[in-house]
Amino acid sequence: MKGVKTRMNEIDGSKGEGGGQILRSALTLSLMTDQNFRIVNIRARRSKPGLRPQHLASVKAAASVGQAQVEGAYLGSREIDFRPSSIHPGSYRFEIPTAGSTSLVLQTIFLPLSVAEAPVEIEIIGGTHVPWSPCFHYLDLNWLPTMRSLGFRADLGLKLAGFYPQGGGLIRASVQPVRRITPLQCIHRGDLTRVSGLSTVSNLPESIAERQRKRAVKRLIDLGCPVEIENQTLPSPGKGTLLLLQAEFESGQACYFGLGARGKSAERVADEVVDVLQVFLHGEGVVDEYLADQLLLPLAFADGDSEFRSSTITQHLLTNAEVIRAFGAAEINIRGKLDQPGVVEIRPRGSK
Repeated sequence: MKGVKTRMNEIDGSKGEGGGQILRSALTLSLMTDQNFRIVNIRARRSKPGLRPQHLASVKAAASVGQAQVEGAYLGSREIDFRPSSIHPGSYRFEIPTAGSTSLVLQTIFLPLSVAEAPVEIEIIGGTHVPWSPCFHYLDLNWLPTMRSLGFRADLGLKLAGFYPQGGGLIRASVQPVRRITPLQCIHRGDLTRVSGLSTVSNLPESIAERQRKRAVKRLIDLGCPVEIENQTLPSPGKGTLLLLQAEFESGQACYFGLGARGKSAERVADEVVDVLQVFLHGEGVVDEYLADQLLLPLAFADGDSEFRSSTITQHLLTNAEVIRAFGAAEINIRGKLDQPGVVEIRPRGSK
């Protein structure tokens, strides 16, 4: 879908959720629709507004793959102008000089690179398992399989885990051109068939991973389905732990994870993840609230209408929908109240 290049789409970064997602979604949509945009009040609702290293990395990555002209791309900037040219396949390497999220940078450029005319190889250095963003294993085990079901062709690899605050992780992605983005119809999840998971440590005793695993299994044993959690040791320049749990249904899945921190017990990490998973299990959602948010952009360019049931209508979801509407990519109708379950309907532009 192409936009009118002489038009400068104006985006207010203080609206809705008011964080970095508005910027990242605008970058993706600009590349996908070939529209120029200006965003002001970048991250206006955050304690440190403006571009931080992670967000600047997303801007530079989007500019690189889209051969874009950019004004205002510097740390602390609260306004940028972005004028894309054309999506350029090839090999890319991006580095975040902090523990900023590699996952969020990847997701910013994944959709545009999927519609490039040739395969793409990507390396990103930074944080792979950090708070407030999807960790690598969430992408690999939950997001990527869903994207593949929509027709995307990609593989992910973790060379080094990068935990907060050190970062220094390395992920790799191989992206093949997508032939067709398939719509999603996902309203009923069916029965729970299995809970799988990972309990990992880096540069810490393996007994911590085992304690996380045992606590989670103990609390989930009464679900009436297999509970299978694997212990792993991840190579990393720093120390860290992860517990990830994935609930698999006849039609649908949900994934939640928790990270260790200094002074935080293995049992507490497990309890935090089990608590949020159980909230999902007691509801009627077919996809978890994080995946729901991440599905909006690809489904805005699907070959037909989509509908899915989210466990929670989040402010992130509502804000993402507003940015998509601002670029005219799709009509989005969200049935449900904030912080409650709901159904999301997406009709791409030109869909009948």
